[in-house]
Amino acid sequence: MATRELFIGPDVDVSDGVALDAYSATVSGVAERLLPAVASLQVRRSSGRRPEGSGSAVAVSDDGLLVTSAHVVDGAASGAARFADGAEHEIEVVGVDPLSDLALARAPGARLVPVTVGDADRLRVGQLVVAVGNPMGFSGSVTAGVVSALGRSLPTSWGRDRRIVENVIQTDAALNPGNSGGALADSRARLVGINTAVAGVGLGLAVPINAVTVRILNALLRHGRVLRGYIGIAGGTLPLPPAAAERLGRRQAIGIMEVVEGSPAARAGLRAGDLIVEVGGRAVTKAGDLQGQMVGAAVGKPLEIEVLRDERLLRVTAVPVELT
Repeated sequence: MATRELFIGPDVDVSDGVALDAYSATVSGVAERLLPAVASLQVRRSSGRRPEGSGSAVAVSDDGLLVTSAHVVDGAASGAARFADGAEHEIEVVGVDPLSDLALARAPGARLVPVTVGDADRLRVGQLVVAVGNPMGFSGSVTAGVVSALGRSLPTSWGRDRRIVENVIQTDAALNPGNSGGALADSRARLVGINTAVAGVGLGLAVPINAVTVRILNALLRHGRVLRGYIGIAGGTLPLPPAAAERLGRRQAIGIMEVVEGSPAARAGLRAGDLIVEVGGRAVTKAGDLQGQMVGAAVGKPLEIEVLRDERLLRVTAVPVELT
């Protein structure tokens, strides 16, 4: 009886010359460009319940600057960044901003391969994104998915205080513990987000990299902190009712989902369900518009806010406090 061999198919050359499908070529190309710039971060804390922690970080300059998540380096006394080529560098924390969940670290004397920075404000729902990080301790892991939603809010805890990270990107690219601080990139390998949280199966969140967060990172670089106003709302982009949209000449506003008890927003009379259409005399359509006005805002000075409530336009005045 003649023997036969299993799984015999066409004679395929599996050398480097094999053409990939367009999706695979895009993802693998992004991975090749990002992997040298993404580090596995190990931090050591001098005290507290979490003496050690881990996450990811992204090189943003060739002279040792790395972006990561604020909660990854919270309370870090020291740490180390290890890259895909095996290089390891001690790091120091430059600055932390809990409201954006962004932080800057530096690896003194290191020569790094930085990412190209993109603009998350240009993202569209359904667009391909690639996440690179170190989930579950597995260095240099790559996942891909699409932008599921934009303008989300993420409630977090910072010490004893409650914080709301605004304008986050929702993606179905698989994220796991250890991805925090890693890169979210577009199809051209441009950094558009810093992965920050796993919100559920098939649901990850990332802080956008845009004009607002670049200002935050520059403030951290210069001063180690960000002076910012805080009014205490969580919200996202919502459509205006047709009549209001025609009257205002725009289709979207910031819908308030939650008002933090005792906050300046609560004292001003803002409510969940209000649609914010104007802040400080400027039209706003998404959470990032408000967030941008809070960075370097005049703390302690009245800020006029116009909202649509029950089909009526109302003006209230909130007095931002400094987020500490």
